[in-house]
Amino acid sequence: MDEVVLRGVVPQVIAILVRRGADFAAAEDSVQDALLEALRSWPEDPPRDPKGWLVTVAWRRFLDVVRSETARQRRELAVDLEPEPGPTGSVDDTLQVFFLCAHPALTPTSAVALTLRAVAGLTTRQVAEAYLVPEATMAQRISRAKRTVAGESFDRPGDLATVRRVLYLVFNEGYTGDVDLAAEAIRLTRELARLRPGDPETAGLLALMLLHHARRPARRREDGTLVPLADQDRSLWDTALIEEGVAVLQAALAQQRRGEYQLQAAVAALHADAPSAAETDWVQVVQWYDELLALTGSPVVGLNRAVAVGEADGPRAGLAALAEVDPDVPRHRAAAAYLHERAGDRDTAARLYAEAAELATNLPERTHLTREAARLNRAAR
Repeated sequence: MDEVVLRGVVPQVIAILVRRGADFAAAEDSVQDALLEALRSWPEDPPRDPKGWLVTVAWRRFLDVVRSETARQRRELAVDLEPEPGPTGSVDDTLQVFFLCAHPALTPTSAVALTLRAVAGLTTRQVAEAYLVPEATMAQRISRAKRTVAGESFDRPGDLATVRRVLYLVFNEGYTGDVDLAAEAIRLTRELARLRPGDPETAGLLALMLLHHARRPARRREDGTLVPLADQDRSLWDTALIEEGVAVLQAALAQQRRGEYQLQAAVAALHADAPSAAETDWVQVVQWYDELLALTGSPVVGLNRAVAVGEADGPRAGLAALAEVDPDVPRHRAAAAYLHERAGDRDTAARLYAEAAELATNLPERTHLTREAARLNRAAR
């Protein structure tokens, strides 16, 4: 490739790296390293696509630098956090890094996103799904967070609420997503509860994780497809985890300082306590959701409440409650399909299940919803 053409290609390669998440200076350095490699290798083995070759080599160089820098920072953090000689308690470095990355210079939302990406190891897509935003939006948010903390001192760790939020999202990704992080999230939350024994919301978060994790063995069939809560084999639930979760929750609620994690755990405890789906105390489930909705205003809570209303007061009441929820909320169509089927409108339910399947963000959920639509379509023939 002659020098004139090369001069035109280099800015394009830098721009591609920036779009992928590199800052401009790092992109320039990586491209320079790629050019040096090109000078060594191209005379004997010229690539068919010089631009593509430069992009690949420069991006690999950028990733190597990022990994090296991350490893260096973690080593430095570990040294800084190392206790003085003498008797000490156990220290969880991972939890300390969670606190440090929840930096006061960031908004809570940006701190959580950055920590999930940089410490918990989630991809940008997984973080975006956790926040219910497009991947491109989350990529920009994470990049801005990196730029914000680039010149900041890390001697001011973030607050407890942000760390709890990170752990909650890590657990959710491990519980419902492609990466198994649930056990690690529970381990870290146990450690956090040990370090902050008087905090009821941390205890509520731990209880919520334990109660959900107890049902995990029954959530999927051998072929990987999802089993709805009503159809799960409750004999597979881990009773020891349920007992522990309920005990932790009761101690937290006794402090009379309720928060969203305690309220979510209370709903999970009612499901765990019921011998069958039909015997669930749906009236009390709705009451907990009422309190949770008043506290958070979350549309996801509103959707879950609508389904619970449908169980407590009938599907028509559930559909009326669902009509008050933003239809763009994830799983809105799936909830509507379920309530329409219970109300006897199978044609509408089949259509909504099919639409929900197209919007599903993971394969097991998409497969389950597609099968529900097919089941109703077969019954209609």
